[in-house]
Amino acid sequence: MQRKNKLSAEDIELFRRLAGPVNPMRPGNRANLAAKRNIPVPAPQHTQWDQPEPVEVFSDFEPNLPYAGDALSYLRPGVQRAQLRKMRKGVYAIRSELDLHGMTVPEARQQVAIFLQESRRRGERCVRIIHGKGHHSRNQPPVLKGKLNAWLRQSAAVLAFCSAPTAGGGTGALYVLLQTMR
Repeated sequence: MQRKNKLSAEDIELFRRLAGPVNPMRPGNRANLAAKRNIPVPAPQHTQWDQPEPVEVFSDFEPNLPYAGDALSYLRPGVQRAQLRKMRKGVYAIRSELDLHGMTVPEARQQVAIFLQESRRRGERCVRIIHGKGHHSRNQPPVLKGKLNAWLRQSAAVLAFCSAPTAGGGTGALYVLLQTMR
């Protein structure tokens, strides 16, 4: 069997000079080509002596009341628009999620504050919060969607957020980009 692209002696010599000395692999010495997976890191367990970190308190101010099909989006001043585009495209891996279905507004407010705090402490960059589409709001704007829109805008931990793509929950969920802890 003949090779179609036979290399000249000069090309072979040039390659060997550039590649330098090479040691052949021993049998059984193979590279592991299996994809590395991110393994979830459990949150550290607190002891009775740990000082709890203060949890953010959100006010009830709502910049506007979104309807069920409205896509939400926010970018903190000073953050590049490219960050928002990357989130919308799904470039950032979602590290954890919080589902607010069935919660009252006070429960949801507390859970969102705790979730953001714990996610940042674990070093998570992008998370998903599922708020639902508000189908039970009876001709009113979705309650939790509007509250979450306001709360996330008030949080110092949030750099940006946007409605998730259809596969990630669509207008019933948000991707949230968090500021890293220093």
